Amino acid sequence: MSEDYSSDRNKVYTLKLRTLIEELPRACGEYFRGIESTSSALTRYGYALDLRLFFKFLMGTELCRNFSSMREIGYSTIEAVEADHVERFLEYISLYPGDDDDDELIKNGDRSKARKLSSIRSFYRYLYKKGRIKSNATSLVDTPKIHDKPIIRLDVNEIADLLDIVENGEGLTKTQKRFHERTKVRDTAIITLFLGTGMRISELVGINIDDLNFMANEVRITRKGGGQDVLVFGDEVREALLNYMLQREEMVPCEGHEKALFLSMQNKRIGVRAIELLVKKYAALASPLKKVSPHKLRSTYGTMLYHETGDIYLVADVLGHRDVNTTRKHYAAIAEDRRRRAAEVIKLRDEYEEKVKLEDLSDKKSEDNG
Repeated sequence: MSEDYSSDRNKVYTLKLRTLIEELPRACGEYFRGIESTSSALTRYGYALDLRLFFKFLMGTELCRNFSSMREIGYSTIEAVEADHVERFLEYISLYPGDDDDDELIKNGDRSKARKLSSIRSFYRYLYKKGRIKSNATSLVDTPKIHDKPIIRLDVNEIADLLDIVENGEGLTKTQKRFHERTKVRDTAIITLFLGTGMRISELVGINIDDLNFMANEVRITRKGGGQDVLVFGDEVREALLNYMLQREEMVPCEGHEKALFLSMQNKRIGVRAIELLVKKYAALASPLKKVSPHKLRSTYGTMLYHETGDIYLVADVLGHRDVNTTRKHYAAIAEDRRRRAAEVIKLRDEYEEKVKLEDLSDKKSEDNG
């Protein structure tokens, strides 16, 4: 997979990664060059942040006490890391001070710990495969057990309420309504696109104007990992996007953001955080008892598609899941509901006994009439 440096997002994260690599051990530079063809710039930047936290922790251990910066950590020190170091790191990030001076403590649950451990393992596996190190202590560390959370999704009436609120602004504060007049067409297109395609927030943020094909009702997206994919959307999504395009054509984007489909109020490509906040704002009015995020809108789409088709492979394909077991795990509860309904359709003894009773009653009436 070749990197698409024409993408605004890839440019930003590529430059951020290059800056970050200058802080890290030199072995990290080799690692990121090695995985460039199989990962996106955003993915590599996320790995770099996790590795920086890990090596920052190691700087406070006996292993690196003679180093003045993590840049001095070489292959021999990386190889000398033991499973105990990694386990102590996982315990440390349960609660640790941030980089700012505001005394804020950062918490990491089991899911976040597992992701950071995965980043470190990927780094060690690469060095081990290339023969740079002769032992890999990360393979001896157990992955934190992740407890599956119930899937939160919107019901049909909640979807309708959400779209109505996005369009008319009902329930918003006076201040929110002033901004809403300027963003309601854009926000409607964003929410409708989430609900009508199930795309990820990172995929939506990265859409350019020329990624849309209204002749075929298609949108080209960049999947997690950097691969390209094309999603087909329905008439409701088409209408919402066309309405927004009329407004988008009148906007003057900031330099470097001309290709972006969705723009912020500052006329720059809208960011992930801004979309998270706008979804939260509207969803809190439509479904106050549920904590709804863009990912929950994706789950809502997946649920609706599976209910309508019963095809887990189709759902996996449209959602961009590499492994259908990931999809099956997420929608297992729905599959259980379908199996229960199937079981209730078939009646055995009870149905037969009811039929016999009706026949006996019919015969008795015939005899009485006779």
